[in-house]
Amino acid sequence: MTETETRSHHAGGQQHGGAMAEASTVEDVFDDTYKEKEGPKPPRMLVWRNIILMTLLHVGALYGLILLPSASGLTLVWTAVCYLISALGVTAGAHRLWSHRSYKASLPLRIFLALANSMAFQNDIYEWARDHRVHHKYSETDADPHNATRGFFFAHIGWLLVRKHPDVIDKGRKLELTDLKADKVVMFQRRNYKLSVVILCFLVPMLVPWYFWGESLAVGYFLPGLLRYAVMLNATWLVNSAAHIWGNRPYDKTINPRENSLVAFSAIGEGFHNYHHTFPFDYATSEFGCKLNLTTAFIDIMCFLGLAKDRKRVSKEMIVARKLRTGDNSNKSG
Repeated sequence: MTETETRSHHAGGQQHGGAMAEASTVEDVFDDTYKEKEGPKPPRMLVWRNIILMTLLHVGALYGLILLPSASGLTLVWTAVCYLISALGVTAGAHRLWSHRSYKASLPLRIFLALANSMAFQNDIYEWARDHRVHHKYSETDADPHNATRGFFFAHIGWLLVRKHPDVIDKGRKLELTDLKADKVVMFQRRNYKLSVVILCFLVPMLVPWYFWGESLAVGYFLPGLLRYAVMLNATWLVNSAAHIWGNRPYDKTINPRENSLVAFSAIGEGFHNYHHTFPFDYATSEFGCKLNLTTAFIDIMCFLGLAKDRKRVSKEMIVARKLRTGDNSNKSG
């Protein structure tokens, strides 16, 4: 998808309802003027701290699997609740609200999503949104933080285990990010991120089952703590890897992102990726609303309760026209 095409989507969206009156930030619009530098690529520098920490995390998560039979039913339910909360902090918060501004959230909802985002522990909202806008603006190039053309492993986790390509850093610094800097919730979380992660990602998941129903601290730490965290991380990473490699492309066959139902299920709605990269400003990230999309259902409920508003949506006419023009004729999503 070219920058011109994406800009036309934004302009066209303004003709379809008041919620589309404000176009999404141009910082998430694909820039087809960017050209990768010729010559050899910069050397790959390993980040051993991240390698060690990710290894320990996944070993701990595997031990959590061993402890599953000894966990109480309430602990298993609590683990699922923590998974859902932390997932919403990424999908409804860092992604759809702060990266793409696809809807507006009230202060109480923004506070909840910021807390949930700290439970997810995937970098603070400011950094997450900055890198995600760079990902959309320079998708599948050297300036893309998790460039899927470098293979599944790199797009999934490898990008976190090596130093960023210089172009990723350079392009990230050039984004204005004025909306993020003006959001007091975002900046408060950024200033207090490490403490919030310790409390919300590790202590709260561990201590709640110990205090309220007598679960052992070990089970509390390894199940709703490490196992939940590791599964949530991998579900998010699958959006960057699997959903850029496997699946159909009913909206734009010229770009890598695909429709992947398994990723949509695990990442509570983020796997309709061909649609999302074609229409990044749509709050549902899918043509089909709440289908396999708990995040869209959550945002809809928040709007019903008066905690959110101004959901941006693509018209059916625009979707059909785009399918006919650039789709792969699969006529289905996922």
